[in-house]
Amino acid sequence: MDNNKDSPEDAGLESSLNNSPQEQSQSGSDTGRSLLGASSVTGSMTLVSRFLGLARDIVIARLFGTSDAADAFFLANKIPNFLRRLFAEGAFNQAFVPVLSEYRSRKSHAQVRQLIAAVAASLGAVITLISVVVIVAAPLIAVPLAYGFADVPGKMALFVDMLRITFPYLLLISLTALCGAVLNSYGRFAAPAITPALLNLCLIGSAFLLAPYLDTPELALAWGVLIAGVAQLLFQLPFLAQLRLLPMPRRSAGHEGVARIKKLMLPALFGVSVNQINLLIDSFIASLLVSGSVSWLYFSDRLMELPLGTFGVALAIVVLPNLSRKHAEQSMEEFKAVLDWALRLVLLIAMPASLALVLLAKPLLITLFFNDNFSVVDVEQAAGSLSAYALGLLGFMAVKVFAPGFYARQDTRTPVRIAVVALSVNMLLNVLFYVLGFAHIGLAAATSIAACVNAILLLRGLIKEDAFQFASGWGLWILRLVLANAAMGLFLYSQAGPWQSWLEWSSGAQILQMAWLVIGGAALYFAVLFAAGMRWRDVYR
Repeated sequence: MDNNKDSPEDAGLESSLNNSPQEQSQSGSDTGRSLLGASSVTGSMTLVSRFLGLARDIVIARLFGTSDAADAFFLANKIPNFLRRLFAEGAFNQAFVPVLSEYRSRKSHAQVRQLIAAVAASLGAVITLISVVVIVAAPLIAVPLAYGFADVPGKMALFVDMLRITFPYLLLISLTALCGAVLNSYGRFAAPAITPALLNLCLIGSAFLLAPYLDTPELALAWGVLIAGVAQLLFQLPFLAQLRLLPMPRRSAGHEGVARIKKLMLPALFGVSVNQINLLIDSFIASLLVSGSVSWLYFSDRLMELPLGTFGVALAIVVLPNLSRKHAEQSMEEFKAVLDWALRLVLLIAMPASLALVLLAKPLLITLFFNDNFSVVDVEQAAGSLSAYALGLLGFMAVKVFAPGFYARQDTRTPVRIAVVALSVNMLLNVLFYVLGFAHIGLAAATSIAACVNAILLLRGLIKEDAFQFASGWGLWILRLVLANAAMGLFLYSQAGPWQSWLEWSSGAQILQMAWLVIGGAALYFAVLFAAGMRWRDVYR
């Protein structure tokens, strides 16, 4: 039983400021109305950010298209974001949250503050060193990262310039992720979830306000990334101050908590980021393909990230601290129940989202991006990789649920071994599909297959270690989902019509038709589920 007061995470950003620091420091990571409520708050805030991200991508596609300069920016921006997943939101978060949860349960508030200060100092020092090395050695580092750019005049030099501008973002966003991990552990999910929206706003602002004044307009996007890093970090600090946990970096040699986090983090550096490594490999090979390949992969990946980032990431954020607490309390039955509930929700969202992205790939790309800078060819090519990514959406989401099942128990080695297998599968398939001439579509397909392999092996590992078991009612749950997805799929297929006809419509007509498909499809999906016997209690926890 949780004797703490209800957490205000479902009351939005402002409510988190209403409690006293004492009350806030005592609240639990999974306090509040329910895990579903916390996930809904996180998901809704993330949804705002994702829609702003979609608006950002529309602006970039319509203003810059799939040019060589756009390719250079997408790859330059991918490097610090890849490392962000390693050092910040990925391995660091998975190692830091369980230790922080244990400190909160067993130690004083002052000791928690000392832990956060020591972690901030250690993390900041490592990433600052990496950033300096990359900025100084950017021309050398760029060669293996963007080998294919060397054959295009000016493309490699532009990539180097953009890499130098965007890379300091890594330090800023890593400290932001530290702040967000603390807030999430204390049940303050809203602020970290809405923070990414600032990146999208800064990029949109830079595209409109800064780009017209630069000889190379795409450089404005790189500067927008750097500005966003500063804004995101500053935004989080007041919320931590309310908890009396503002991270003032303070080196503490031999700190026990930091040592444990490092021990957990080292193997997790690879394990938790396997999908990002796969995507980075995709981009590297794409640089060897025809111009535009990097951009096609980027835009298709962004659309796939809309359901993944809105729901999958939100669920993972809520599940990890909850699982960590259940493990600390030795409540294994509750631990298993949380994972079972999370997997049911993953299937509930991932199956229709994947089906819709495949069926509506071309109409969606036409509605969002099609113009003089994003041609019919771009639509067809991006649709291929979008469909390939969408087929792996269930795997991507499942990994975000299953991996915390290991990290909450401070087991980072098992996911690493599994990640090695998944990464090997991806690399082998990348080479195979490249040789067979499947181009960027093959790269996306390889990543999706690797994600599914990763998820299956993680699930098998959890079952083997008696950390997961399927509760009763799974057969009926699957049957309901199959019926609902079949009904939705028939509706989308019949109502979408030939994709070529979308090219002839006005933007307003495209938007109205897409809204009808999305709203009508979702309504039919849930109507069939409820008609088949699903009730809110089946997903409420």
